[in-house]
Amino acid sequence: MLISSLLGENLFSSCAASLSKYKLCLWHHIKLQATKKIADAKLAKDFQAVLKEFQKAQRLAVEREAAYAPFISQAGLPQSYNSSEVNNGADKLAEQRTQLLESRRQELVFLDNEIVFNEAIIEERDQGIQEIQHQITEVNEIFKDLAVLVHDQGAMIDDIDSHIENAVVSTSQAKGQLSKAAKTQKSNSSLICLLLVIFGVVLLIVIIVLAA
Repeated sequence: MLISSLLGENLFSSCAASLSKYKLCLWHHIKLQATKKIADAKLAKDFQAVLKEFQKAQRLAVEREAAYAPFISQAGLPQSYNSSEVNNGADKLAEQRTQLLESRRQELVFLDNEIVFNEAIIEERDQGIQEIQHQITEVNEIFKDLAVLVHDQGAMIDDIDSHIENAVVSTSQAKGQLSKAAKTQKSNSSLICLLLVIFGVVLLIVIIVLAA
């Protein structure tokens, strides 16, 4: 039983150390991946924030120009302005309105892209969490298999110890039987020798009597 306990403890300690090392490496790899994903997401978010501020400033500039344009009417223009200059002003106003509409359209596109990006980040995080959960489940299954293996090997070692103990008991019993047999054989040999001596003495007496 002592041998089985020592072997079981050594096996479990070795496997547990290996699995702990594997688990540590796994967590380190997951942490690096998570850090990289967070850094990429932060960089993309900062870029989108700068782009959003730029578009906002552009839109405000166009809106201000469009707001001040109606106050400058043809009646209020100096006489030195001719019709071509007025037409240029109208064209500029139309261009500013077009730029305003384009800026708003770009802002809507930006919002749509931001929504898609955020949804992609959320989906990626969910996939990362599911992957971590799957890996943790695999590690737990490995520990369960290890426990079953240690238990089975412990039972096998217990059987070996039981057979060894039975063999020791059988050997002791056989040794006792051999000792008894040796004593019995020794006693029988002594008895045979005594009978042979008595038979020899009787035979000698008979020979002497017959010779006389």
